[in-house]
Amino acid sequence: MPRSRILQIFSRCSKQSRVFLFYRQSRSISALPNYTQLDDLQEQVLVEGRSKSRAAILNRPSALNSLTSSMVPRLNRLYNSWEENSEIGFVLMKGSNQAFCSGADVVMLHQLMNEGKVEECKIFFQTLYNFIYLLGTYLKPHIAILDGITMGSGAGIALPGMFCVATDRTVYSTPETQIGFHPDGGASFYLPRLPGYLGEYLALTGEKLNGVEMVACGLASHYILKERLPWIEERLGKLMTDDPSVIESSLAQYGDLVYPDRRSFLHK
Repeated sequence: MPRSRILQIFSRCSKQSRVFLFYRQSRSISALPNYTQLDDLQEQVLVEGRSKSRAAILNRPSALNSLTSSMVPRLNRLYNSWEENSEIGFVLMKGSNQAFCSGADVVMLHQLMNEGKVEECKIFFQTLYNFIYLLGTYLKPHIAILDGITMGSGAGIALPGMFCVATDRTVYSTPETQIGFHPDGGASFYLPRLPGYLGEYLALTGEKLNGVEMVACGLASHYILKERLPWIEERLGKLMTDDPSVIESSLAQYGDLVYPDRRSFLHK
């Protein structure tokens, strides 16, 4: 066989071997545990320690801080430990980036259902509802800063607390009916207690409320411009008391008296 033909065959075989080796290496690498992803699970709920308080930060900005099956148990553990810690006077919750919390991660739940993991879905909702009950019976003052999107169960983990701070970026709604579900996360408790038939209207339509409207109908306790939030957090971080009246006056110090726009459906 001519030498040129031998070299041609060798070159082709060598190329195929390199492709196969690269493919095997790629498969091996993809089979390794994704330690970055594991670390991210711990990063989804961040904690800030302050002199007399703790802050829980929902940290899934790419998913509007929606709640996953790992975030809710972590919140439960944190809040239970903080409630038992006598050195902690009050607790604050906020979200990162443009949302407070958009509710449960429906994409995650849909994937679990498609994989036949119905029990995991049940456990998620059970854990979520237990956490909402914990907030509703919490023995310490709780402050939720609703800066940005606050929807569904995102409202459920905020409204049971003592203080709810709305901002000029707040967008609230109960959009569950739009996906064939019913408003949950405590909505059956607080919606019927709104003025007139507002609760029924919000539940059936998924209509959005801004921060001013939340204060006007009683869903939020305070209205503060976003640009003042750093001042509020600095003020709260220096408090050495768990007295609700002191916390309330601190929030009111930077708050605004606001009224719904004439075009708001609250006037209808």
